[in-house]
Amino acid sequence: MVDCQHPTGADPSGTPFGELDPALLRGTRTSLKWTRFPADTLPLFVAEMDFAVAPVIREALIERVTASDLGYLDGPGPLAPAFAGFAQQRWGWEVPHEHIHLATDVATGVVEALRVLAPAATRIAVTTPVYPGFFEMLEEVPGDVVEIPLTSEGAGGRLDLDAIEREFAAGVGAFLLCNPHNPHGTVHTRAELAGLAALAARHDVAVISDEIHAPLTHAGETFIPFAPVAAAAGALAVTTTSASKGWNIAGTKCSVIVAADERANALLLRLPPETTTRASILGLHASVAAFARGGDWLDRAITQIEANSALLAELVAAHLPGVTLTRPRAGYLAWLDLRGAGLGDDPYLSVLTEARVAFNDGAHFGRGGAGHVRVNLACAPDTLREAVRRIAAILPATTTREN
Repeated sequence: MVDCQHPTGADPSGTPFGELDPALLRGTRTSLKWTRFPADTLPLFVAEMDFAVAPVIREALIERVTASDLGYLDGPGPLAPAFAGFAQQRWGWEVPHEHIHLATDVATGVVEALRVLAPAATRIAVTTPVYPGFFEMLEEVPGDVVEIPLTSEGAGGRLDLDAIEREFAAGVGAFLLCNPHNPHGTVHTRAELAGLAALAARHDVAVISDEIHAPLTHAGETFIPFAPVAAAAGALAVTTTSASKGWNIAGTKCSVIVAADERANALLLRLPPETTTRASILGLHASVAAFARGGDWLDRAITQIEANSALLAELVAAHLPGVTLTRPRAGYLAWLDLRGAGLGDDPYLSVLTEARVAFNDGAHFGRGGAGHVRVNLACAPDTLREAVRRIAAILPATTTREN
């Protein structure tokens, strides 16, 4: 396992990296990240951080439990101003509080938004390779999935507006936008989003923008929320997002669906009451603490993720010949192309079974994903070093190099 006798730093909460040794975390954490694979396997797959939860969130949860405040919700309450304040401060997005609606999680938000925005959609488009959950979500609604490949993986996976226009013209009722894009960590430009919004307005396509990784936009990048761009173009759109990725609180189960304009909001008012009541009151208060008071923790998390991204790039260049890395510009998920590493037709399985490192299998991300893996960067640096060491050890002799 990772040698953590001499930790060189700490996570955003101040927890020494030595305490984030996977062998130690397996003894204290019970999420699927730590139970799905055997103890000798490094878990770098699901989008869940190894970092300790932010103190302001921990205190908010303890406070609510101490008050026995564990009932049902009837609306976003304090989450509306907390999210709106964060959106305005970070992205310059002015969000009317009445445009903010609750849902259990972003997946629920996507499905329920589709049901009210585009109930008659027979074709729903996604840009691939993309977060596999999109395909699982779309199993809950009628209609066929249309995969529109991104233009270039090497450039971080850009939207292909020409291909999108062709599919919209052929008849698409709804489009799921991943903004920033998962798995590449691409931050879409204003021009790209404006082009998409114009096409959606022209062809009457409803757009649901999943912006769950937006709080984790890296330094030097500008995240553009899709909703105001859509509203300016006259496109029907909503945003689904939460604090779950930015602050590592996915299990608290609370998200928001945000209407781009009054037209979209009128449709969101048709959401079934259960969309709200199934959200967690603990998740709501954790999210309020995150958006309103968790900015410093978030900034430290981004700094560490950027450092880990740079470290992984150095490690791949030095030890993994034939492997190509796409570094994220938002979020903590990196994309590795293993097709040139000599690991056979299923490099994901080779890495899992021979190196004992669990990534996400790119084959599940749709067209263009086979032969790739998605890597979680939100861990101690030594965990990444160990993962690369293990992979390098199984590379065929013809592809290894002196290290």
